[in-house]
Amino acid sequence: MIKKLLIINLIFILSIISCSKKQDKITITYVKAPLNVPSIIERNKSIFSNSFKKHNISVEYSTLTTGPEQTQALASGDIQFLYAVGATSVILAKANGLDIKILNTYSRAPEAYILFSKDKGFTSSQEVRGKKVAGPKGTILHELLIAYLNTLGLKENDIEFISMGIPEAQSALASGAVDMALIAGPSAYNMSKEGYNIVTTAKGLIEPVIVVATSEKFYLNNKEIVKEFINAQREVLEYINSNYDEAMKISAEETGLNIEAVEEMYRLYDFSLDITDKDIESMKKTELFMLENKMIESSVDIEELIIK
Repeated sequence: MIKKLLIINLIFILSIISCSKKQDKITITYVKAPLNVPSIIERNKSIFSNSFKKHNISVEYSTLTTGPEQTQALASGDIQFLYAVGATSVILAKANGLDIKILNTYSRAPEAYILFSKDKGFTSSQEVRGKKVAGPKGTILHELLIAYLNTLGLKENDIEFISMGIPEAQSALASGAVDMALIAGPSAYNMSKEGYNIVTTAKGLIEPVIVVATSEKFYLNNKEIVKEFINAQREVLEYINSNYDEAMKISAEETGLNIEAVEEMYRLYDFSLDITDKDIESMKKTELFMLENKMIESSVDIEELIIK
């Protein structure tokens, strides 16, 4: 009994030490695809670094881009902020027991997520059944695929889904190694201009929401840092709005697109931070969709997932 009490006291003391430890570095994900103009401008202008400098906190960037990698790194404490992660990935992480909370929204752009094929067709179950489809697993694009299959009365096991990143999926479609590819961002813009067939976009099928996330543990122990981060997010958007031409030029240089292409794509995006009732409903539909399609095994309370 005494030994048990000593262990409990030791755990309590260690938790106090952990909570009081000064944060001197934060790591933030840098994801510029599909067309994450706020991330591109933030890093170019060092807005996060300048905001945290007065707190003697340095800022580092992680180049992890897939949802599962990001959410695992967040839960382990290697990353403190996921600055652009699909709600699909957040729900999946929570359902798997990982520590994650949504701070606000990053973007909404249903027309920016596209399922391509080389040839026309792929609009009936007969044309799609048994075909090879490439794209990133556990993402909004993956959700788009399953939603599209459902409209045809098909399930994922009715096709051959091959998990790979967007550049690899693009190459696989170009070479004929797959029949369809899930693409977003500059790659989607280029493929569209090159004449590839658009099987479908996310519009009308799903309402993809990209969010900003942190862990509950980090939030509870560092509320002032989180507040500073959100203020810096707003500063990023204000900079873009006040310096639109420069922002488009910087984004074009970073993505390799011309300015006209960036401006055309930028019009598809809503980068406002505040979570709306529509966003919440969209995430609830995504959660139900994932549950029904066995992408998750247990339900997730979307309202509880959001930091109020």
